[in-house]
Amino acid sequence: MLKVVPFQLVIPTILLVLANLFVGSSTRTKKSSYLMYEDRDLMVLDELLRVYDRRVTPTHHISLPTTVKCELYLRSIGAINPDTMDYEVDLYLRQSWHDERLRSNNLTRHLDLNDPIFVKRLWRPDVYFPNAKHGEFQYVTVPNVLLRISPNGDILYMLRLKLIFSCMMEMERYPLDTQVCDIELASFSKTVQEVELKWLNGKSVTMHSGMKLAQFELEQVRLTVCKESFQIGEYSCLRARFDLKRSIGHYLVQYYLPSTLIVFISWVSFWLDVDAIPARITLGVTTLLTISSESSDHQSNLAPVSYVKALDVWMGTCTFFVFAALIEFTFVSYLARKRGNIQEFKLESDEVKATLIVPVSSMKEIITLPTSANVREISSVTFLPASMFSKRIDKTSRIIFPLGFIIFNALYWFYYLV
Repeated sequence: MLKVVPFQLVIPTILLVLANLFVGSSTRTKKSSYLMYEDRDLMVLDELLRVYDRRVTPTHHISLPTTVKCELYLRSIGAINPDTMDYEVDLYLRQSWHDERLRSNNLTRHLDLNDPIFVKRLWRPDVYFPNAKHGEFQYVTVPNVLLRISPNGDILYMLRLKLIFSCMMEMERYPLDTQVCDIELASFSKTVQEVELKWLNGKSVTMHSGMKLAQFELEQVRLTVCKESFQIGEYSCLRARFDLKRSIGHYLVQYYLPSTLIVFISWVSFWLDVDAIPARITLGVTTLLTISSESSDHQSNLAPVSYVKALDVWMGTCTFFVFAALIEFTFVSYLARKRGNIQEFKLESDEVKATLIVPVSSMKEIITLPTSANVREISSVTFLPASMFSKRIDKTSRIIFPLGFIIFNALYWFYYLV
């Protein structure tokens, strides 16, 4: 038969069992967690950093400059602003060098680290961008930094940056121009005796697939090596040059085509009668104000340079043609009034009925009629406006103005495009 255990012994027994389970589980948890999260490669790296001095270059002990190979990966390029003469770039900067102090046969793999605090414990090239106006380090959603340490001591250091670069443009042929914009990298404090910058290869500047510029077409990228000299020493630098050709489609739609149509509209005045003074004045003044507003509009988006641009030549010539059309009407109207009136005499006779037109310079001029034996009487005298000579000027202007504009277009496009 089963013996009944006293109730007084049940509670201590349960407490003893629970205590053993708790102590044993905590001991196993500590041991298992230590084994689970232990990384021997990181422990090896910590040992290497105990005697590591980040203030000296990796090749300081052999008195040679440390070679740093650089790459640029352009994620995006913003529109080049002709007013401030700069452009914005989102890029990845990759730098690689060899540090013998971090070489270890105990490392079994590449260590990829993105801890900014840990990165500060290592020596890094003091690379900066001389032609950058403003720069930001990307923190979203984590600090965009990567440090890869290889077992043989090779180091890859990558950053993501947002920079605004200066691009001093030559605007003589704007908007039919080509520009050269640079991205420069240089060592800030280490001279050429300590750090030497080099491009990794001939294609060290790459771009994101499908990336396009808003106003330009990228023709080529040229990579060069340069040196910057200061009073305290000579520094290594790299330069990436972008040859850009401006796309003209936007300017054809916004400036060239509207201004051409305004010039065409100003020529409508040549087909209006010389007596239509209100209509011709309204047309001339309206087109002149419109082309002047169009000319000043494009200037507001550009830097105030001291030389004449190609678009200034175009707008100035279009303004001249519109103004010349207004002056032509003023001259024609004045000339018609100055010549006075034309006297039309209707003569009747037995053998002939004719109309005699005699131009006079003034209404007060004495009119001498030709004598004829067959003329008996003057039936009527009618005074009509003198518009024949003015109409002849308008007809001539219908040919001269379009011909002059065509010649200007031929010279303009040949000079700026060839």
